[in-house]
Amino acid sequence: MTAVQGTAVDIPTEDGIADAYLVHPADERPRPAVLLYQDAFGLRPHLRSMADRLAEAGYTVLVPNVFYRHGRAPVVELPEFIDPEARPDIFQKVGPLIMGLTPDLIVRDAGAYLRRLAESPVVADGPVAITGYCMGARLALYTAGAYPDRVAAVGGFHGGRLATDDPNSPHLAAEHITAEVYFGHADQDSSLPEDQIKRFDDALTAAGVRHRCEVYPGAQHGYTQADTSSYNAEAYERHWVALLDLLDRTF
Repeated sequence: MTAVQGTAVDIPTEDGIADAYLVHPADERPRPAVLLYQDAFGLRPHLRSMADRLAEAGYTVLVPNVFYRHGRAPVVELPEFIDPEARPDIFQKVGPLIMGLTPDLIVRDAGAYLRRLAESPVVADGPVAITGYCMGARLALYTAGAYPDRVAAVGGFHGGRLATDDPNSPHLAAEHITAEVYFGHADQDSSLPEDQIKRFDDALTAAGVRHRCEVYPGAQHGYTQADTSSYNAEAYERHWVALLDLLDRTF
């Protein structure tokens, strides 16, 4: 097991300072970079542990608090375990934060995150990979579409509302994406019905994006998040196999 070193960092953006978690192998050699986008519950211990696992595999990982405009993480107070009873109150608080994070703001912030990685002595030269969870899967698509020369791979897991009729729907970024794309959908996910799964895959195919999309049986939206009731251990480990395989091909 590779020893890793994690630290809190601040990232200047056009709208303020984004707090973030940066972790990398402890030998401090430059490594390929992965930008990890949070789910709706934000930067917290479980996401840091996921970033640590990526770093143990040989990568430098940055996890920004994408809600930084509303305060440093944790922006919303969370219980140690997020069960169904806790969700309504939490989403009442995080819902407006999600809605306020428009595609324009996402892309603007992504430029700052990518600059921070490019300037880091523990990041190797070259493009980065992105992985995103829940809402983070959408952020990954917007980022890859806006910075095609900087993003070589995108992994998205239990993303919701990926291919809607909204003029800013994430699937419309496909025509600008040059990265390889892998998405692991949950088959029990009301935020991504079958028609959206097909529309998303069709958009990637039409744009000539090298991609693979799979539906994980028995998995709920949020299946990678071990501090929630949606966690599915089998799907979680399957996601790691797929993600690390994508990164191996990329770097």
